[in-house]
Amino acid sequence: MPFSFKQFHIDDSRCGMPVSTDGVMLGAWANIKQSNTILDIGAGSGLLTLMAAQRAEQLAKTAVGLSSKAIKIVAVELDDLAAQDCLHNIANCPWAEMIEFHHGAIQDFSAQHLVQYKAKLSPLFDSIICNPPYFDNGPQSKQQQRATARHTDSLSFSELLKHIELLLAPHGAASLILPIESETRFTGALTQTSLAISKGVSVSTVSKKPPRRLLLELKHQAKIESTEHSSLVISDPSGQYSQQMIALCREFYLKL
Repeated sequence: MPFSFKQFHIDDSRCGMPVSTDGVMLGAWANIKQSNTILDIGAGSGLLTLMAAQRAEQLAKTAVGLSSKAIKIVAVELDDLAAQDCLHNIANCPWAEMIEFHHGAIQDFSAQHLVQYKAKLSPLFDSIICNPPYFDNGPQSKQQQRATARHTDSLSFSELLKHIELLLAPHGAASLILPIESETRFTGALTQTSLAISKGVSVSTVSKKPPRRLLLELKHQAKIESTEHSSLVISDPSGQYSQQMIALCREFYLKL
């Protein structure tokens, strides 16, 4: 269903994973400060890409030495139909000139990009964002696109983290969102890399309820002095957005 934000519009009618609160939270929270190069892995409809573009342009207006003309955002999407939505949404957003789209697997993109990097033709990424597949067991959706988007059959945590490790600049940060149930598997895979968690936010849907999601920021271990932990509540008991959620997402949701 098409979804309008304050500065852009998302058509996700062909995408296996439609616009969700998870995606909006991640796009608003992700660390893209001082980022000239941003990578969106598994871009889907392009939601995170467009949110990053909006934020990057705004940050460039206030950051010393950062120009929106120098910012490059790369969106990578494997699914054919989701790619159509992503291309459409990019073409119709205000920041199309700063976005590059790649239709294919992150494994293929990574291999190609690292060749360019070694030839000093392309830099590594200052920021990586990803709302990854997270289920590796249990029932899968009968709708194949949604099953692919939600399950790790095509992109395991280990595989994803390997490519984040390779593509992330030494000073860079990667931002992801996961269900609480996936934390143990994810952190297990993380130990096989040079990455570690620099920030973690436990997200509860309603106040006084246990956390259901985790917002995670990853950095190369050598760049981490300490790990920050915090919490976020989406709604109060009456169903209204909490002040935390309003502060996080007010630049995007129309009614905030």
